[in-house]
Amino acid sequence: MTGSAVEEPSPSAWSWRADWTVPIRRHAVPAAVGAALGVALLAWLTGPRPDLPAFAYLMVVGVALAVVDVHLRRLPDPLTLTSYPLGIALLGAAAPFTDDGGHRFTSALIGLAVLWALFLVQWFIVPSAMGLGDVKLSGVLGLYLGWLGADAWLLGVLAMFLFGGLYSAGLLVARRARFKSTIPFGPFMLAGALAGIVLYA
Repeated sequence: MTGSAVEEPSPSAWSWRADWTVPIRRHAVPAAVGAALGVALLAWLTGPRPDLPAFAYLMVVGVALAVVDVHLRRLPDPLTLTSYPLGIALLGAAAPFTDDGGHRFTSALIGLAVLWALFLVQWFIVPSAMGLGDVKLSGVLGLYLGWLGADAWLLGVLAMFLFGGLYSAGLLVARRARFKSTIPFGPFMLAGALAGIVLYA
């Protein structure tokens, strides 16, 4: 459905050693521009604040994940799994310098756990509707949304499914997909999280 010209690795080959960097290298300029504009937007909206480096990191890695998912239908472990310790470390470093930082950090960890559990349950119930990479990404996004509070978390999660649902409905109306067709859900997860971040950061 993505119309990608990039050859997708076989499932058995998809690992830390798989060359998931191919689509990023092929689209390096638009990816870099998108990441730079995203970071600039966040800096403009929030101004200088202790948690800006954490959200700038999420923006950069999010653009890379979206590019890979669109072209390969995969969310590579080197980007998703490493974002857990990095995100926790960056937000943890910001906590002492942020108003109510301890509470925010606790909320971030709760947001991580709850969203990861929510996606994991969905993956177990309907594995054909969601990839395991989406589950791995969900905890990262839950971490950041949780840092911003319950309202941001709820809005971000609802927006993920709203954006994905609207896109799927559009494909069905245009007869470019069937009910059993799948879409790369990672970009919509990232877009939904971005909506929560922009409105509540």
